[in-house]
Amino acid sequence: MYNEYIRKISESFIKGDAREESYYPALSELFKTYADNQKRKISVTILPKKTEAGNPDFRIWDGLSHITGYVEAKDPSVCDLTQIEHSEQLKRYISTFPNVILTNFHEFRLYREGILIKTVNLFRSNTLLNLRTTPKAENIEAMNELLDKYFSFTLPRITNAEDLAKELAKRTRFLKDEVISLELKEETQEQ
Repeated sequence: MYNEYIRKISESFIKGDAREESYYPALSELFKTYADNQKRKISVTILPKKTEAGNPDFRIWDGLSHITGYVEAKDPSVCDLTQIEHSEQLKRYISTFPNVILTNFHEFRLYREGILIKTVNLFRSNTLLNLRTTPKAENIEAMNELLDKYFSFTLPRITNAEDLAKELAKRTRFLKDEVISLELKEETQEQ
């Protein structure tokens, strides 16, 4: 399963004309295959509608009507996910969504409630990026653990006023930033 995923990523990369979105079907298929092998039902939405925190690249459903989490993907040539981790975009995602994966298709980082809980390099990026050959899957057990944790997540039910207030506060922070951004844009256009 992982070597097939890596083969598809490599084929797209080696051609040299792929954009970030070109790799999405391979990642979606990896998620679906993994879930099927674990007897889980999932549904993957690639490029879902805008959320209260922006536009993550994937929304994963539990096969019913509950969101499992989100995935933000960057091009495989982006080697340093730490820079992305500190971007405003990712800060918004991990502060708003309780279950997020950040990936460049070879490194996977799982965030739970805004905290990085697991990082896995599925293959050596240098083999693909510099040697332009298809690497082999590595760290398979760790990758399985990461995906198990990701897919086993369920949103906590809001059962009291305090939990509701926390969830609303997350969304309010995002909306505040959006309103300020729109007001600044309008002021600039008026001048």
